[in-house]
Amino acid sequence: MIRRARILALSGTFIALIAAGSWLSIPLPPVPLTLQTLFVLLAGIVMKRCGVIPVTLYVLLGAAGLPVFHNGAAGLGILLGPTGGFLVGFIPAALITGVAYEHKSTKIRVSGLFAATAVTYVFGVAWLSFSASLSIPQAILLGVAPFIVGDVVKAAAAYTIGKRVA
Repeated sequence: MIRRARILALSGTFIALIAAGSWLSIPLPPVPLTLQTLFVLLAGIVMKRCGVIPVTLYVLLGAAGLPVFHNGAAGLGILLGPTGGFLVGFIPAALITGVAYEHKSTKIRVSGLFAATAVTYVFGVAWLSFSASLSIPQAILLGVAPFIVGDVVKAAAAYTIGKRVA
């Protein structure tokens, strides 16, 4: 019973944090720079494999019309737009991070953070390429290149925060 209550409380917290992170954005067309990724990684760090629960619920709530996506956007249209792949990619990213954090090895944990980021990129680039009729190199140039440094910083921040709270 206590474990379920903890998962429920942490899920609500991480849904709120990911939504708040979406409001802290720098508009770069077609994909804005946000803090969502930091909180997706932290959900996996703190909740282990159960971190996939709040991330999945976040995506579903946004698809259902709650204004939780970047700058209060909502609806299935956002998932079908150029940023949809990145949002869907958050789900396996949280799972990968969570599974990595079930291990005690620092190497596995750090590898998990970078694998999670890479998976988000793969989902995002594939969908950006399809939805915006871009070649894969163009999608990488628009959807990955501007974000690499920031995502490394977010992964490092998640790792550092995770050492304190997990």
